[in-house]
Amino acid sequence: MPFQSIEPRRLYRQIADQIRALIKRGEYAAGSRLPPERDLARQLGVSRPSVREALIALEVEGLVDVRIGSGIYVRAPDAITASNGQDAAAGPFELLRARYVIESECAALAAKSAKRAQVAAIEEALDEMDREMDAGRQPLPSDRLFHLRVAEATGNGALVHVIKQLWDERTGELFTRLEHHYDSPDLWRSAVSEHRAVLKSIAARDPDAARTAMQRHLNHAYKRFSKGWNEQH
Repeated sequence: MPFQSIEPRRLYRQIADQIRALIKRGEYAAGSRLPPERDLARQLGVSRPSVREALIALEVEGLVDVRIGSGIYVRAPDAITASNGQDAAAGPFELLRARYVIESECAALAAKSAKRAQVAAIEEALDEMDREMDAGRQPLPSDRLFHLRVAEATGNGALVHVIKQLWDERTGELFTRLEHHYDSPDLWRSAVSEHRAVLKSIAARDPDAARTAMQRHLNHAYKRFSKGWNEQH
């Protein structure tokens, strides 16, 4: 395979650049299947999550189709649509790692600092997630609100600003497209249960438990989105 090794510290964009160049040179014709994710990761010398971020970016660009249970296929040129997905500041897995570091500490600080009204506001956001799910809607807006309410309960405006920025990325094209391949009521039910553990620890004024609960939630999200393409359906 005509791939060049990529240093581990480099981001998904460099991986996407190589795959895109090979497609445009005709190494992979329209309708052909790319090598499996694990093979691409081995040949490029990077992690599978980094390859997945690159493939999702190429899907957002319209260069490939991700077909769960089948593989990654090159799209016909007339099916390609322009997109600015490649301009995202971070890949989905980079974003989850950043959220793990920052939001777990926000949860711990909230357990120390939250006023009664702020705990109630966190609970209301979680209740809204339940209502949206009962109505058959994806509860992403109330999910975002839950995490912002936790940040607000720290009493630190700078942290609130950072969480808003992270969630702007979270609701961007790359993460949304990755999530689309995994989205299900079961996934959201698991997320709500994990959120309730965070709320319970904050309400109990237990910083260590709140930190651990948020870490567990974001670790589970990372693992869900890392699950093999062929394990979904």
